Amino acid sequence: MNSRGSTNRLSSSTSSFRSRISFLMLSMFSTMAALYVAGRLWLDSENRVYLIQELDRRTGQGRSAISVDDTLKIITCREQQKRLAALQTELGKASQEGFVSKHLLDNNEKDSKKKLLAVVGISTNFGNKKNRDAVRKAWMPTGAALKKLEEEKGIVIRFVIGRSSNRGDSSDRAIDDESRHSNDFIILNDHVESPQEQSKKTKSFFVHAVEHWDAEFYAKVNDNVYVNLDAVGTVLASYLDKPRVYIGCMKSGEVFSQPEQKWYEPEWWKFGDGKSYFRHASGEIFAISKALAQFISINRSILRTYAHDDVSAGSWFISLDVKHIDEGKFCCSSWSSGSVCATA
Repeated sequence: MNSRGSTNRLSSSTSSFRSRISFLMLSMFSTMAALYVAGRLWLDSENRVYLIQELDRRTGQGRSAISVDDTLKIITCREQQKRLAALQTELGKASQEGFVSKHLLDNNEKDSKKKLLAVVGISTNFGNKKNRDAVRKAWMPTGAALKKLEEEKGIVIRFVIGRSSNRGDSSDRAIDDESRHSNDFIILNDHVESPQEQSKKTKSFFVHAVEHWDAEFYAKVNDNVYVNLDAVGTVLASYLDKPRVYIGCMKSGEVFSQPEQKWYEPEWWKFGDGKSYFRHASGEIFAISKALAQFISINRSILRTYAHDDVSAGSWFISLDVKHIDEGKFCCSSWSSGSVCATA
């Protein structure tokens, strides 16, 4: 009896020990599996962060190119991130105020006032002070009125100019003095002012503008063009529902291949045997939506420029998913009915 009892107790003890060992082993395997999965997720997350940072770093320094689709995805992603950040900020404020709806409405009104409709860059050069003074007298507000235009109508206007090839000479000093007096310039310090570099200047303007102002549209105008700002604002506002638009007086024409010709294009051979330009907006005035300005900023180092800035801009958008708007009101040949501009 004692022998059988001792055997049963020993068998029971052995079974219990084995159960504890099995449970311990199972727990260890479960823990190790959980740690492995967590580690993989953390590593994947770290890798994604690294890749995004590396992509931003490389594209910012011009070391590599990215596809058009990837660029547009980045633009969309960044826009969503901005909206999410704004919503999170608004939620935090609402929480502190006890979710008072009036507070949210007041903040929404303030935000809507701060939102810019357009940044307009008037391309000018050192010898065109008379043109600038004429523009200021005719259609561009000055002083406090310029600031009021930004606050009330959401339109920023600046003359755009580069630097002299002889940095710091009398031309540079004259522009600096005029800028201090009028406070209505974008001075592109990294751009050398030259008629042959107008395309690069236009590209630099869009890069500068999108990095300094958050607007729905960015427009380029020549300094010999007179503009009806209210009409321009109305036209642009009518396209707010379209995310990627290129608006202007669309045209095409002959590509000139002889150096003595006025509109000579050194790379004429790229435009085919017919030597005809693709459709593009006239350089007198054209506008692009925010996504396209961001596209230019991201890809500044790989966007090709041609002899003329309007052709160059058209080439940047020709292969993108962009809505080309042939806007007759942007044709500045005369003050026709409904026109927003005229050439001096």
